[in-house]
Amino acid sequence: MITYHRLAGRLAAFMLLAFACAGCSTAQEQEPYTAQDFLLDTEITITIEDSRAPEICAAIFQRIAEIEKKMTLFSEDSELAKLNAQAGLKAVKTSADTHYVLTRAITISTLTQGAYDPTIGPLVKLWNIGSGLAVIPGEADIQRAISLVDGNSLQISNNGHTAMIARPGQVVDLGGIAKGYAGDEAKRILLEHGVRQGIINLGGNVMAVGAKKDGAPWRVGIQNPLAARGTYLGIVYATDKAVVSSGGYERYFIKDGRRYHHIMDPDTGYPADNGLISVTIVTDRGIDADALSTGAYVMGLTEGMKLIDSLDGVEAIFITNDKKVYITQGLKDSFQLTDGDFTYE
Repeated sequence: MITYHRLAGRLAAFMLLAFACAGCSTAQEQEPYTAQDFLLDTEITITIEDSRAPEICAAIFQRIAEIEKKMTLFSEDSELAKLNAQAGLKAVKTSADTHYVLTRAITISTLTQGAYDPTIGPLVKLWNIGSGLAVIPGEADIQRAISLVDGNSLQISNNGHTAMIARPGQVVDLGGIAKGYAGDEAKRILLEHGVRQGIINLGGNVMAVGAKKDGAPWRVGIQNPLAARGTYLGIVYATDKAVVSSGGYERYFIKDGRRYHHIMDPDTGYPADNGLISVTIVTDRGIDADALSTGAYVMGLTEGMKLIDSLDGVEAIFITNDKKVYITQGLKDSFQLTDGDFTYE
């Protein structure tokens, strides 16, 4: 028997409290304005205080829709679909957006030694986890898909913004990074409009812009991977940071009592299985947090922690399946463990 599970987007991090003075503002103060839309296969929520909030939020949603149109795999007209269609044949011209995301994807693939790999597409398609149609593939099919995953075969040219995939059958999938870029762009639009504080939540990819009105940091709840949606195990106190988590609880199916989640290990061809159940990255840019959370999750506790410790301005929370919580030194004063079932290591 197979049972399927899929959250509506990534819900690993969420805001505990929106604005410090919500519900207690005077007539002269601007009430918080919240707008929602469904893009990038997830629910996106923006909360800001500004008299132009509706038009600013509309501009952000329009921008995110542009990014989705270029990088989705669910449209034959997207730039990414066109790039994949020409795999092994010829280079394809890309927009500045797609070029930047591809370039950053390659950089983080190198940093993580391929644990995050933008050419993971053949394995993602093979397992099809999250579609409701996932099944365990045959070993021969898995090995065939593994042979097509090779970040080094994605070639980028800065001259004219072109990209090429070396071999037929290879598939670039930006699902582990595009949402982070969208968060960065949403923040940029806020700042361009003079909005210095706000919250952008892209299905759990949280962009904390500035600080709360009283100067205190935002409180971002970290999902308990073993509990129902919205149940947090700790709080990250964040000012001007991206907070992004990856975990095996987001999309998965269960077959014969075993859980198969959506984060693929490019080396084994199976869902990453190393004792981790969640990794949260806290850093300045959403694009980096998004891809690094996947890469560190696949690398495992020891190697993932070693990588994060080597990166300036990047912090992380690792949670293991025996309910141990490991944090990097930089989060010592800005993460609070609130669930007594979990313990620090």
